[in-house]
Amino acid sequence: MINMKTDKILNYRVHIEAEIVGKKRVYNAHCPTLGLSDFGNTIDQALKRVTELIEFHIESLVKLGKRVPVETDNTTVITSVAIPVSVASHFSLA
Repeated sequence: MINMKTDKILNYRVHIEAEIVGKKRVYNAHCPTLGLSDFGNTIDQALKRVTELIEFHIESLVKLGKRVPVETDNTTVITSVAIPVSVASHFSLA
């Protein structure tokens, strides 16, 4: 958790994708602006872990006097949609 005085709120996009590892599903969370990634057994856990990593990274950059990259696009939305298809359709599962 950042313990410095809060003068500004920074927003960062985080992409979360499921991955099957062996027989278990895990969730990978990636912040492209900072190049940071972490994972969790649930979406909430992955998001919590990458958020803590982002906070630590920013705090470290500030302590070292380094530039903190900021997100320039706060309008990105990534979602999924359900498309009904005929059972006879040919498709592959991604």
